[in-house]
Amino acid sequence: MRIAIVGPGALGGLLTAILHKGMEKSDTLQLLDHNRSRAQHIQNEGLSYEKEGELTRLSIDIFFEPEAMDEVDVLFLCVKSYDVQKSLAYCASLLHPGCLVIFMQNGIAHLRQKKHCNTAAVVFATTTEGATCIGPGHIRHAGIGQTFLGFDRPPGQHHANLLDGVVNRLGRGGMESATTVSINTRIWSKLFINVGINALTAIHDCCNGELLNIAQAREHMEKAIAEARAVAEYEGIDVHSPFESTLHVCEATAHNISSMLQDVRKKRKTEIDAINGAIVTMAHKHNIAAPVNSHLVQQVKAIERTYGV
Repeated sequence: MRIAIVGPGALGGLLTAILHKGMEKSDTLQLLDHNRSRAQHIQNEGLSYEKEGELTRLSIDIFFEPEAMDEVDVLFLCVKSYDVQKSLAYCASLLHPGCLVIFMQNGIAHLRQKKHCNTAAVVFATTTEGATCIGPGHIRHAGIGQTFLGFDRPPGQHHANLLDGVVNRLGRGGMESATTVSINTRIWSKLFINVGINALTAIHDCCNGELLNIAQAREHMEKAIAEARAVAEYEGIDVHSPFESTLHVCEATAHNISSMLQDVRKKRKTEIDAINGAIVTMAHKHNIAAPVNSHLVQQVKAIERTYGV
């Protein structure tokens, strides 16, 4: 199997390390990075994977130009939700009818981008694995979670076999993963978790687990998730105990720095519009009040506006 990963950030780096470990001898693994200097650094120094204090350095084939890459069977898209369309255009030469594109984004904004995959088959995935990018090509595996992958429509046998092969390799690499026929419900389940954790960690500048010790944060978490659940009901989505699930993720990834807090600390644009912002937009469509999510969006955007100061 020929696998490529687009984006060597926290999640992309984690998947690279996991798949590197779980590959079969005949497999190939390539990494694509639009940032030439970072790609050169990883090419020269390797990818550093850290877990429970143990550091492993992996030699990875990384490219700056997709045209220089070999043809791929599976393409993991590990970029921010607001960069999905641009990234798909960037790696268009890798997309072909036999290819499987796996979307790994937070939120739900990326669901509209499958039309930009040309003739490639589309898989959506969610994960509660915790990963932190310490520096270019240095990934810390900060929390163990679950990963679910599923087609947005019934697949042909070729693409179904490819996905089974991906799950097999992830499992051998140490990541608990499974296919699902209810990926939309899984995406909403992950959205609830993101709604409850990401913005609040960015606002309070704290790890996931610390939210449980901040009374105001925990209260806002519960209310934001309740607003999201009201929206989900209008969308015909039924997710069991989303607040309790979010508390569990906070505990399981207690020391993890959320992707949004990582973005804020590095003064990068966040995915707030694809997460809490998506809830506000859909709540408005259904005439549902979502004051807590709206306030969280405003607070995170206020933080982003300070970047230039």
